[in-house]
Amino acid sequence: MNSLAITARLQAAPVGRSDPILIALWIALVSVAVIWIAPFVFIIFTALKSNAEVMTTSAFAPPTDAALENFTGAWERGNFSTTLVNSVIITVIKVPLGLLISAMAAYALARMRLRSGKLLLLFVLFGAMIPFQVMLAPLFTLVNAFGLIDTYVGIILPYLAFGVPYQVFILHGFFRTVPKELSEAALIDGASHITVFSRIFLPMSLPVLAALLILDFVATWNEFAMALVLLQDRHMWTLPLGLMSFQGQFSNDYGQLNAAIVMTVLPAVLVYLIFQRYFVSGLMSGAVKG
Repeated sequence: MNSLAITARLQAAPVGRSDPILIALWIALVSVAVIWIAPFVFIIFTALKSNAEVMTTSAFAPPTDAALENFTGAWERGNFSTTLVNSVIITVIKVPLGLLISAMAAYALARMRLRSGKLLLLFVLFGAMIPFQVMLAPLFTLVNAFGLIDTYVGIILPYLAFGVPYQVFILHGFFRTVPKELSEAALIDGASHITVFSRIFLPMSLPVLAALLILDFVATWNEFAMALVLLQDRHMWTLPLGLMSFQGQFSNDYGQLNAAIVMTVLPAVLVYLIFQRYFVSGLMSGAVKG
């Protein structure tokens, strides 16, 4: 049952009368929410406790005295000043660039008359079907042949190659739902495809782009396997690699370890909270138009 059906049932339900199905849905939603939130509560509470308090109190008991020094200690000992900068540079370049490339490719495949348009679309979508794990060895050989190991370019280009196909698939489906009359009228009036794309299709696709931005940001920010293979210099490591090293060195310091985890996931959580409204509207837009 989707949200529209739930809303209709709420509006149709008599005042003062409970709907057993809605009650069951609320119970299920609350139960799932508790299951998902519990690990985050555990991590945050542990990050604010000293090691002695971690050993003597319940895992879900709030800290009696917030040990904020766990965050400063984890920041210094885990070299997060370097890994954070690397993650920011890679993500800030890759995510907008990938969305722009994907949007232009999706528009060309959906609205421009290409002789082999369907074949090109299938070729692009084929890239989304290949698990990147099986490509790590040949990918390392290729990047190493170009001398791009331990460089931003050497990690951003593979990220783009494996991220663009999925985004093209989503945006292509959305662009196909836009009425042809809008673009045809603009083209008849003398507008170029660049003008139609930038002034008509991009504004209409902002909710979908925002949803893809969140998904791509989280995927890029948390990516581990490809970065582990292509970034071998510690000065080029991203946050997930820094967290791995920190966990290996200070696995018994539970307070600082969980503080490091909080600092690693916090930027992704903030991005989601900032764009949450656009993310939901993008999902609803795709559901209604699809």
